Amino acid sequence: MNEKNWRFVKKRTAADGAVYVSADKTRYRRTGGAELQAEAEFQRRIADLNYPVPHLLEEGVTDDGHYYVVEESLGDQTLHDRAAASLDGGRDLADDVADTAAQVAARLLRAQAAYLVQSTPGALRQWLDSAGFTQNVFQENPDLDNPRTHAALDRVLDHLGRVPLAAGHLDYGLPNVLPAGVIDWQHHGLVPLGYDVLPALEIIAFKGGTKGYTASPAQRLRYLAVLDDACLNATGQPVSQNLGAYLLVKALFFLALMRPGDPSRTDKHLKWQYRRHLFTKGLEQYERTGTVDTALFPGLEEFAAGHSAGDHP
Repeated sequence: MNEKNWRFVKKRTAADGAVYVSADKTRYRRTGGAELQAEAEFQRRIADLNYPVPHLLEEGVTDDGHYYVVEESLGDQTLHDRAAASLDGGRDLADDVADTAAQVAARLLRAQAAYLVQSTPGALRQWLDSAGFTQNVFQENPDLDNPRTHAALDRVLDHLGRVPLAAGHLDYGLPNVLPAGVIDWQHHGLVPLGYDVLPALEIIAFKGGTKGYTASPAQRLRYLAVLDDACLNATGQPVSQNLGAYLLVKALFFLALMRPGDPSRTDKHLKWQYRRHLFTKGLEQYERTGTVDTALFPGLEEFAAGHSAGDHP
């Protein structure tokens, strides 16, 4: 690789390898192993299905034996970057960012809806275990591996039993979305229709305010309305009625990302306890109403204050 033509961007977080950008910023080059090759094969397939993803331009093996791909750039600023850059002393997500997120999400949803797969109990269970990292969560939080949690997850599966599946991202959110499309498909797999895009503004709350911005109720409602309209036109059915089920699975996903550690590492230990608290709140809401309202989640600072005062377990 000619170092003059490529600039190092970052190490890849989920796998061995790195990301580089071309000098003219029109292409990205990623290196990795078998997981990157599988991602590239998947990305090539969904690009042919009109998914809004970067087109692959080149692939091969480096001199040191790493697989690499070169893909077109969709831009150098994700919607997360735009959201953070547009903050002006407050925490409100800019309307243009929220509305652009809805437009990109609708494009992806329409592409997914054009190539649906009939759901089966086995495939839906596989999605739940993969999307929620349930095995990891229960190993690291054995007290949550109980009849109450499993009853709620069975309710999720029952609710989604008739929702068709589609090739999905599994890690969709503003950090992976640009106005021109969606990047980073390394966690791909079959997902119930809408799972990728519906929670995108809601899951900001799971960060506890550490992302610096938050979506307003009006923005979240407007976002969901755009997706319902896209799904109605594509399938004859709205999609927002599945949001509660998806958010309960997302609560597991975010808990899996924050593992229990040494209690003396108060920052890490507190964040793990915070994610457990959010899962518990989401579980309680879903049991009562079949929905999850992330607006009722405390921020991390609020939780930390209550934790210090003994208000939380």
